[in-house]
Amino acid sequence: MPMPFGHIGIATCAGFIDQIVFLPNEHPLQPAHDELAEKAIAQIERYLQDPNVRFTLPLLIQGSQYRRRIWAAIAAIPCGQTRTYGDLAKDVDSVPRAVGQACGDNPFPLVIPCHRVVTHSGIGGFAHNEKGYLIDIKRWLLAHEGNLRPGDEIQGNLFETPRDISGQLDL
Repeated sequence: MPMPFGHIGIATCAGFIDQIVFLPNEHPLQPAHDELAEKAIAQIERYLQDPNVRFTLPLLIQGSQYRRRIWAAIAAIPCGQTRTYGDLAKDVDSVPRAVGQACGDNPFPLVIPCHRVVTHSGIGGFAHNEKGYLIDIKRWLLAHEGNLRPGDEIQGNLFETPRDISGQLDL
């Protein structure tokens, strides 16, 4: 589907969302191939209108228990707030680099909002990239949610997320 920053692709499998991917503008658009993809598109369109929308999509979450813990911690970050890789690492008894790897491997961006994870001094990476269109997407998403003004790296309120991540991944 077209997005303000490029395109987004949605893969489904056996009644679950299998993957959501950010694609460059050059990637050809294709129509939704099933009802679940159409549902995902509708929810993403609502997110574009209101970033506080809660996604209710069945996700085919595959990955180690460690990655699932990281993704649950990311999913607990409220819209309009962020956490650092280091803060998440402390919360799950890990190290920032491993948290960054799990963030980069997130198969459900937007739904599990990995764009809300930043470094202590800046925006950080996105989907294993530190520059290019994916970082531009991260900047757009943070600005859309009120965390980044055009031309700024980060705002002062960037790190005000509560540390309570006791809930399970409930998407």
